[in-house]
Amino acid sequence: MTKIKICGLSRLCDISYVNEAQPDYCGFIINVPKSRRNISVSQLASLRSQLKDMILPVGVFVNEPLSQVAELLNQGLISLAQLHGNEDEAYLQALRRLTSAPIIKAFTLSSPEDAMKANASSADYILADSGAGSGRTFDWSLLKHLRRPYILAGGLTPANIPQAIQELHPWAIDLSSGVESQGV
Repeated sequence: MTKIKICGLSRLCDISYVNEAQPDYCGFIINVPKSRRNISVSQLASLRSQLKDMILPVGVFVNEPLSQVAELLNQGLISLAQLHGNEDEAYLQALRRLTSAPIIKAFTLSSPEDAMKANASSADYILADSGAGSGRTFDWSLLKHLRRPYILAGGLTPANIPQAIQELHPWAIDLSSGVESQGV
């Protein structure tokens, strides 16, 4: 069964909606000022306190200092770290020395070579996307080059999710702008 992650929670009502829908994971974009879904660590703590225990919180980061990511994982404010920046293998290995929590590394797939880089990642999970928060789909034929389970992101909506799951069989799907109304 394909797992579901809803990403970009930033308001208490978002937590209420997610608690009702009960996806497997929910994502919080932390310390990424250029994102309209950005939240601070104090906002994360407040939102996380209202989240049902059955839904695993994921912290989404872009080039965040290792110590901050590890601290949030080790405190239990998030259960997984999703890395969307220029974090390389050295960063992943250093993070593993600070915490045992699972790591998701996002890859923009625009060529077979991008898929090969994703295959080689030491991250626990890889996320295939069209670009950080673009809200657009990418050429799904590139997914045939992935040799490991993946999380599918980028431009997923209620209209194309059934096709994506049926044809691509992703390990999980990551929803954000495709399930928003008027930007929230």
